[in-house]
Amino acid sequence: MKRNRKVKILATLGPASSEEAMIEKLHLAGADLFRINMSHASHDLMRTLIARIRSVEARNGRPIGILADLQGPKLRVGKFANTKVTLEPGQTFTLDNNETLGDETRVFLPHPEILEAVKPGHRLLIDDGKLQLRAEQCDGKSIVCTVVAGTSISDRKGVSLPDTLLGVGVLTDKDRADLDAVLATEEVDWVALSFVQRPEDLAEVRKISRGRVGLMSKIEKPQAIDRIEEIIELSDALMVARGDLGVEMPLEAVPGLQKQLTRACRRAGKPVVVATQMLESMITAPVPTRAEVSDVATAVFEGADAIMLSAESASGQYPVEAISTMASIASTVERDPYYSNIIYAQRPQPEATGADAISLAARQIAETLNLAAIVTYTSSGTTGLRASRERPQVPIIALSPIVQTARRLSVCWGMHCVVAQEPTDLDDMVNKACRIVASEGFGKPGDRIIISAGVPLGTPGATNMLRIAYIGPDGQSGV
Repeated sequence: MKRNRKVKILATLGPASSEEAMIEKLHLAGADLFRINMSHASHDLMRTLIARIRSVEARNGRPIGILADLQGPKLRVGKFANTKVTLEPGQTFTLDNNETLGDETRVFLPHPEILEAVKPGHRLLIDDGKLQLRAEQCDGKSIVCTVVAGTSISDRKGVSLPDTLLGVGVLTDKDRADLDAVLATEEVDWVALSFVQRPEDLAEVRKISRGRVGLMSKIEKPQAIDRIEEIIELSDALMVARGDLGVEMPLEAVPGLQKQLTRACRRAGKPVVVATQMLESMITAPVPTRAEVSDVATAVFEGADAIMLSAESASGQYPVEAISTMASIASTVERDPYYSNIIYAQRPQPEATGADAISLAARQIAETLNLAAIVTYTSSGTTGLRASRERPQVPIIALSPIVQTARRLSVCWGMHCVVAQEPTDLDDMVNKACRIVASEGFGKPGDRIIISAGVPLGTPGATNMLRIAYIGPDGQSGV
């Protein structure tokens, strides 16, 4: 299955898309990998969805990545005696550790870590920012606030803390149980960690997973922005989770942050996913708004590795149409005459490593000689990531003997992954590359390709060789 675009599409599964037939329709329409939201999926449902995805993968012969998205800490107020109360700007309202039902003056906050961490002057945003409070007095047991904006609060509404660094990790007991279930399947390729605040938040997941899954940090808190370079270094990928980020930061700051995060990840050679409300109106309508089309196009122009659909594919009325629309937007943008100039203007300097030097040379040779494809042999995926970082004009074919590597690379820009046996010698390496490029529809007899690999063959992290080859009349290497 040949995709005519470089950016990847990540589709969330849910009630509208949990059946195997629908998963296959989404894959054929353009979904390259699937997200299972552990906020809503039980362990049994997760295992069922994984089995269905792998069945679709086997029928279509293309590695499909699976992302398990951990819920993270959900901070909520308690309940009220009358379910909902009315407030006025300027009045005093208290959040405390008293478990009695709330009223117009106070409510129980079942999170001692918040009561201990909030300082005077900090903002507390309730119900996605519909109610804004400012802390005035804090004693570790209660927070006396002034109502800044908003007129009501009701049972179990969420609390956001844009100014407060909580002193606890991001993994809850539910997340630990979900992570154990995910790792036990041995079929999940990525785990997304919600509400990352600092690089230390990644340590526990790293210790538990021991490299069995890629770790994707969701950036949705201002505290993460303050230490973003460290977080990127310790993550395998990033997700720009614009929903919660837009609650805790000014909405007008989010587009600029999206660009900054996309470019920072490209410099580091880490995949980046742009997510949330990309085609929101397609939950209930068969076509998107013009603004949504522009939003998707902006992410593609910026060189994001992947763009994500949430409720559009999980619970919307038009999941297949949403995937098709997103794929069409991406393909059209990538054909735009300004696209290549924008992408290449952002090209980072190569790092002083052999893999970077080889990837840079491969791109330059491929573009100078107008080659049909860059073929990279990769066991761990590192060489593939470096090739993707270069954003070449020609397709990248990643050949790996390890199916888990091919699945994990399915999130990477421009990467067409094929599971192939390790070559036995250099001739077999060249013949295999030529044959796969031809059979996958990226080249024809007479075309030339460039191959990067490591000698001795099969040595992880030892990419040290480039080879230009012709595709012969029989699909093998020509003279």
